[in-house]
Amino acid sequence: MLPLRPSCLLAAGLFASACVGGDGIDPENGGGGGGRGGKADEATSGEPFMEVIFSPQAPERSHNARVASILRGMIERIDAEEGGDGAGHSVDVAMYSFSDAGIKAALAELVSRGVAVRMIFEPARKDKGSPAGTKSAGYEDVGIDVRYINKIMHHKFAILDGPRDDESRARTAVLITGSGNWSSGAATRYDENTLFQRGDAELVLRMQREFNLLWQGSKDFVWGETDANLQSMPITDEMIEAVEDPDLDVGFTSDNFQLRVTSSGPSFRIIPGRDTVADLLVGLIDGAERSIHVASGHLRSRAVSDALVRWREAHPDGDLRVYLDGQEYLSSWYHQDQLDEVDQCLEAAGTSESSVQRCWDKGFLFSYQVHEAGVPLRYKFYAYRWDTSYADQMHNKFFLFDGEVVASGSYNLSDNAEHDTMENMVVHRNPALAEMFERKFEELWTTGEEEDRLGTLTAGVQGGSDDIPLVFPPMALTWDQVTELKEVILNACPAVDSDEYRRNAASHRACPRD
Repeated sequence: MLPLRPSCLLAAGLFASACVGGDGIDPENGGGGGGRGGKADEATSGEPFMEVIFSPQAPERSHNARVASILRGMIERIDAEEGGDGAGHSVDVAMYSFSDAGIKAALAELVSRGVAVRMIFEPARKDKGSPAGTKSAGYEDVGIDVRYINKIMHHKFAILDGPRDDESRARTAVLITGSGNWSSGAATRYDENTLFQRGDAELVLRMQREFNLLWQGSKDFVWGETDANLQSMPITDEMIEAVEDPDLDVGFTSDNFQLRVTSSGPSFRIIPGRDTVADLLVGLIDGAERSIHVASGHLRSRAVSDALVRWREAHPDGDLRVYLDGQEYLSSWYHQDQLDEVDQCLEAAGTSESSVQRCWDKGFLFSYQVHEAGVPLRYKFYAYRWDTSYADQMHNKFFLFDGEVVASGSYNLSDNAEHDTMENMVVHRNPALAEMFERKFEELWTTGEEEDRLGTLTAGVQGGSDDIPLVFPPMALTWDQVTELKEVILNACPAVDSDEYRRNAASHRACPRD
């Protein structure tokens, strides 16, 4: 376990983050970290470190800026020849969404200096049909070898100078994981977390093995003149066991798939009955003794939802709280409607395990059921009707157990994520890291309370003269509070439930008064 100091949570500085380095942060020198001055940045000095950046941030404080800063540090080491043959060796990226210009520019400079950059990129699966002008083609144009897989590639991780062909680099590689894509929305609008670290060789080896598996099962995005044969040394169980960390665990949904190679190329095929990451989380839930805090964009996993309800029943005085994105809210009527749909699906599925699995993979929303079971639950609520065009999403995916354990990654709490998507969830048994996530959770849990946003909005809708806002500053609201607010807005604006408002939500951010 990397030593992590709670005092590293910064309120100011270029990067608002929590961090750990060999000596932690030196407040008198402006803190440690990318370009902040004072002590050398641990991310480029070779020393063990851990750092977490919570979004949203101003662009210059964001996780995107931090990634670009670390990449520029690699460039500086190469140019100064400080690292010899090991300075700037490789970059492996597995990313669902990537549009940050600063990161792209830094990667292009690394490629121009001989660094081999590989990327498994979800949009490439679609871009391949008409590649000209796509993001995937743009990355190939600067020398990044882009590939795609036949399943949804939802990871958000990168390995810098990792053990692609040298096992010893597992100890010195920089690993980036978390919930945040490399996009403007993830940096400046959504609630996210991104972890940066060096020094945990086991985790790096496991992430490298995951990347290698996906690369083996990928197809080339045919566009640029990149090296299509960039391969890796095998990462064996023996390598991982030699550096095993008892305070670490990690789950990959790739364990639920079988890699097959046919005449049409490699592909991943689901293995019915496997729920690797859900099983990991359920085990952590069942093992918690005092508290469980969940911050997730979704709650559509039957196994996790059932486990939370069981824990509530077994620990009536325990501190269990669940914070979700507003899109997870559903009325009691809609909950009953989806129950009826699942019942019909299960009846038609019969005894077929794969058919039963597909019934739950359709996207059943469990928040009402969990709320009814007495689990304290709040939504990040910011619009009468959810729409991606204006959604400032609660996009975190983390669990906190007993104030000591953090589970965080790309994994959405859904059966679909388990069975149709490549995801990760990393578990750190690190009380200091957990304390930092706890601070963030408390901030999320009370969103809008100090400003009394709910009271102000309700009063304005009921007694104001301005147009009725249908999109508004976010608030952390219970199911009852959301239900009451929606009724207040509907009473003031009956048109909000019309076909026009439903079909064109992006065009109706406010409702004119009669």
